[in-house]
Amino acid sequence: MYPIVEKRVLAPRIKSIKVKAPHVARNVKAGQFVVVRVDERGERIPLTVVDWNRKEGTILLVFQEIGVSTIKLGLLKEGDNILNISGPLGNPTEIKKYGTVICIGGGVGTACIYPVARELKKAGNNVISIVGARSSNLLILEEEIKSVSDEFYITTDDGSRGRKGFVTDQLKDILREGRKVDLVYAVGPAIMMKVVADVTRNYNIKTIVSLNPIMVDGTGMCGACRVIVGGQMKFACVDGPEFDAHEVDFDSLMSRLRTYIQEEKRALELLQTKVKGGE
Repeated sequence: MYPIVEKRVLAPRIKSIKVKAPHVARNVKAGQFVVVRVDERGERIPLTVVDWNRKEGTILLVFQEIGVSTIKLGLLKEGDNILNISGPLGNPTEIKKYGTVICIGGGVGTACIYPVARELKKAGNNVISIVGARSSNLLILEEEIKSVSDEFYITTDDGSRGRKGFVTDQLKDILREGRKVDLVYAVGPAIMMKVVADVTRNYNIKTIVSLNPIMVDGTGMCGACRVIVGGQMKFACVDGPEFDAHEVDFDSLMSRLRTYIQEEKRALELLQTKVKGGE
């Protein structure tokens, strides 16, 4: 059992929980994730470790309530227990001094870029961060990311905060200025990462994305998280979760992400029926 020691609401349907998980906290590095199972009937869901305290033995997880499992996770309170947390899993981010790095976060992916931006800053890089959301009320971890960035930009689809438009609009402006950028790191919706890759490809800038496909065991055994990278099949859990964005087949990825839409819809409807029935 893994007790929740702190819980916060970051935005509508987006929450963070600090969980007591000493083994993970001792070993985790930026870019890695855990697989969480809320209860005995829960599915296994991958969540990036956003922060950790090795002394306290705690990790911070951020998630959006979309499906049954994340809704169940969101219903837990401080003091409640999570049944299983496996990790740390995946390969950590390669942290070194590149020079100037642009970190881009879209939606909940903003939480994933925080530990990477922090560690890249510690390594001596000039860190430019761009975060985006549909509207201002969905922006998360602004102050945290700003604190580890040399430059910080916000974009919103509706213009309610920062620049009206997308993270890629801000990225294009920076690159058009002719500034030397040595690495771009992006996490967010698949379509956002695809557009980022299309932009940076024209400038021949190394670009890394962290993928979050359908995943089950998180150890390379089930094959559910397979993605096509450089024309070859890779498993996001053991070969990733980070890959060269210019080699990722994003169309294939987005197609696979839609595989269980109908099943997820039925499961959500069943949960809502049970909640209304007081079960």
